[in-house]
Amino acid sequence: MKVDVAENLRRIRDELPADVRLVAVSKYHPNAYLMDAYDAGQRIFGESHVQELSQKAASLPKDIQWHFIGHLQTNKVKYIAPYISMIEAVDSIKLLKEINRQAEKCERVIDVLLELHIAEEETKYGFTPEACQQLLADDEWRHLSHIRICGLMMMASNVNDEEQIRQEMLTAYHLFNELKTAYFSKTDAFCERSWGMSHDYPIALKCGSTLVRVGTAIFGERVY
Repeated sequence: MKVDVAENLRRIRDELPADVRLVAVSKYHPNAYLMDAYDAGQRIFGESHVQELSQKAASLPKDIQWHFIGHLQTNKVKYIAPYISMIEAVDSIKLLKEINRQAEKCERVIDVLLELHIAEEETKYGFTPEACQQLLADDEWRHLSHIRICGLMMMASNVNDEEQIRQEMLTAYHLFNELKTAYFSKTDAFCERSWGMSHDYPIALKCGSTLVRVGTAIFGERVY
């Protein structure tokens, strides 16, 4: 049965406050579904595999804003640096430096989010809150003129306990506010809080999210 992408999009958009943007997570979904979303007005799409993203970016409309939302290996940055709108999952200073290096080659400044590891699952990547604080305290990032740190990203634990999810998101929200005050008080671009997915975005909307990453609720189950 074909998924009604446009109707799903409309339903989710109706739930979002004006200051929250939707990232349509399109990985493993066919171009036809992405075009259904595009025709319904969606412009921000999230992908997490470089090869799949490169194929889609080459064949789909050029005004799409692509967000890379998965674990990004440093040796793959060069393939997406020419066109990526935002890299949401920066989880090391090494990756930050490589994004800066490739962005400089492309004469671009690439927007990035620092990924937090707050969830209890070991499979998640990202900085602990303490490591994130230390990264910014070390000041090395200030010399990277071809990246722009725009905020934080995290994934809550994949559990049914809504209170645990809420507490993890609020931990990220409070850290964002601390970092904003300490390092980015004069930087308007540091404004993004990317948390909330298909199963927990209603909670994220109450926990300060500005970007929700929704896939299954728009496109249906993934086609692997």
